[in-house]
Amino acid sequence: MSSKERLIQQIDRLHTTPMGMDRIKRNLKLGTDDVVGYCRDLILNSACHITRQGKNWYCEIDNVRITVNSHTCTIITAHIIG
Repeated sequence: MSSKERLIQQIDRLHTTPMGMDRIKRNLKLGTDDVVGYCRDLILNSACHITRQGKNWYCEIDNVRITVNSHTCTIITAHIIG
């Protein structure tokens, strides 16, 4: 099973912490409070490239990289990449 399939299989467990929510909103300059929904939509996009390194999944689409802990399904951070 690929990394993408493993993450998508657990997509309902996806969450973040209050500090993570603030960090992601700031890093991605989001206007929405539904940070988890925003990240979920990006991860589920067929163009999203997902890899696993160690304990984290790295989800890249367009100019965004989302880091998700593979054990807890916690969105750790997200960044705009250039």
